Amino acid sequence: MAVNVIKTDKAPGAVGPYSQGIKAGNILFASGQIALNPETGKLVGGGVTAEATQCMKNVGALLEAAGMTYDNVVKTTVYITNMSYFGAVNAVYGEYFKNNLPARSCVAVAELPKGASVEVEVTAYAE
Repeated sequence: MAVNVIKTDKAPGAVGPYSQGIKAGNILFASGQIALNPETGKLVGGGVTAEATQCMKNVGALLEAAGMTYDNVVKTTVYITNMSYFGAVNAVYGEYFKNNLPARSCVAVAELPKGASVEVEVTAYAE
């Protein structure tokens, strides 16, 4: 099975010693994406809705770099720093996943890197 590092400048670079994504055979394991603007490397402003939107755009860039789309995603994990953000994040999430709804976990955490409020990670599969 071929294992390839997925890297794109259309999503923010890793903020530590890890890859943006790893494609093992037909499966993409994408590292969690926070709302960093890939051009500036800074967290987007505008609140949790703007952050969730940027997270999903970053996820989309990784999927594209792996030759996949949101329809290939089979599992997501969403991390939020306050469960009161669930509705707003869910609304944004629903704009990107419309056809093949992946399995999902949503977890409230104490803190995320760079002071982010939302992080989204995905696993995708393509035949």
